[in-house]
Amino acid sequence: CVPAADDTEQAKQALVEFFDALNQSAYDKADQLYGGDYQVMMNNNPSIDPANHHTLWEHACAFNGFQCLPVRTTSLVEMDGDEYVFIVEFSNLDGSLFILGPCCGATEAGMPPVSQFEYRVQKTEGGKFVVLDLPVYVP
Repeated sequence: CVPAADDTEQAKQALVEFFDALNQSAYDKADQLYGGDYQVMMNNNPSIDPANHHTLWEHACAFNGFQCLPVRTTSLVEMDGDEYVFIVEFSNLDGSLFILGPCCGATEAGMPPVSQFEYRVQKTEGGKFVVLDLPVYVP
């Protein structure tokens, strides 16, 4: 089954708009483009009402280490039913390529730097496209 080019483009557009909204602190808009789980954000922010998605996103981006960066490149790598899988690269605020380096005492040999991240976008029953995965996390 080959997806309609229009659907692929809409899925890509939802992904880019989601990260642009987060990057520009437009958390309500980002929330409308998100169809994934909020549990990690709720766990990171136990004092915030779980129904207050705006503040959960704000804390995720500003305090919890999620990288709410603009999309640099996207490539569709797989499509499974109504789910599109993209490989995404992000830009740092200075325009350079975002690279996630080794974490928590690991060496580059043990944990090689990564600049490409997998994101899933799903077409809902209502025909809307939503991002299923949270931004990259840097502890």
